[in-house]
Amino acid sequence: MTDRKKKAKLFLLLGIIWLVVTLPLPWIINNPQVSESQFNIILSIVGVMSIPFIMLGIAWTLKPELTT
Repeated sequence: MTDRKKKAKLFLLLGIIWLVVTLPLPWIINNPQVSESQFNIILSIVGVMSIPFIMLGIAWTLKPELTT
């Protein structure tokens, strides 16, 4: 039971971090004052920040014992 709680807490923490990183995207997309280069930089930061979440999801899917 504690293992499930640890996984749930970790998922929650990773989800909150990802939400905070991607939260400003709708305002950036709809704002005409944001230049294309600024938008590309922010989008690349969001992409780089998403890599650990994707890797963790793949690792937990393939071998859950490796992530403990």
